[in-house]
Amino acid sequence: MATVQAVVGSLTANEREILTAINTGASSLSFVGSGFIVLCYLLFKELRKFSFKLVFFLALSDMFCSFFGIIGDPSKGYFCYAQGYTTHFFCVASFLWTTTIAFTLHRTVVRHKTDVEDLEPMFHLYVWGTSVVMTVLRSIGNDHGHISRMGAWCWAQTSRTGKAVHFITFYAPLWGAILFNGVTYFQVIRMLNNATRMAVGMSDRAYQSDSRPDMKALNRWGYYPLILIGSWFFGTINRMHDFIEPGHRIFWLSVLDVGMAALMGLFNSIAYGLNTSVRRAIYERLDLLPERLRRWFPKNLRPRGQQQDSELVSLKTGDQR
Repeated sequence: MATVQAVVGSLTANEREILTAINTGASSLSFVGSGFIVLCYLLFKELRKFSFKLVFFLALSDMFCSFFGIIGDPSKGYFCYAQGYTTHFFCVASFLWTTTIAFTLHRTVVRHKTDVEDLEPMFHLYVWGTSVVMTVLRSIGNDHGHISRMGAWCWAQTSRTGKAVHFITFYAPLWGAILFNGVTYFQVIRMLNNATRMAVGMSDRAYQSDSRPDMKALNRWGYYPLILIGSWFFGTINRMHDFIEPGHRIFWLSVLDVGMAALMGLFNSIAYGLNTSVRRAIYERLDLLPERLRRWFPKNLRPRGQQQDSELVSLKTGDQR
């Protein structure tokens, strides 16, 4: 991940090996989780709505971020730098795609607009363009002579200027995205809560039962900003500590830093990707299997009847044309 290259400092060789193993294991889980969402999007045509397309690009960014976070050969300078640039690029792109999802929800639910699909080119320009700029600026202050002494880590910043630039080009936009997502989801949830209470007050108990899936979706949306916070909180603290006290590493903080950051792709794939529509698409295919094979799958995991999906993919944004 983007922070892994900076978590070296005064750590011993054994501690670096432990961090490398944690990073590889956690990144592998994220790669599998995000790759699964990408595969579902490519295989199931019913998922190819605009809203889930944004989830697809989020998963794609997470998948490449995890992949390039796993590999890296310090003995080959060019390949090592390539790993550093690509991990930074795709990690930035990942959290920027979460802001486009939050913006889409807000524009659809709060502002009642149905033109978000027309904004897709702007989304790509915003995400990929910003990622390129942040990645290019990230090279400022980088010590290009450190490769041979960094062990298993590529593109680590050792100078104070490099560390400051790293913080500005990664953690500043990251926490800006977290703040934007938090405010946006708060407004979306507040509006839907008010609408639900008004509807329940004017209808019978039958509607209250029907509104439960909507409330479940609201609770799920509330966790989205927490994913980025949980993934990068320890990394932010570690960067600040390293800037204030360079050369003095806290190993347990580095473990949490590397492990949580590397799991971001897995967290995103579960929260954004594994919604009711995805599960329904999977179990519709499983129903085509012979009965003796279907017995192995838990019945309680199957969608209940034709329940309307109330999660992200169900929002009729550009599909209402």
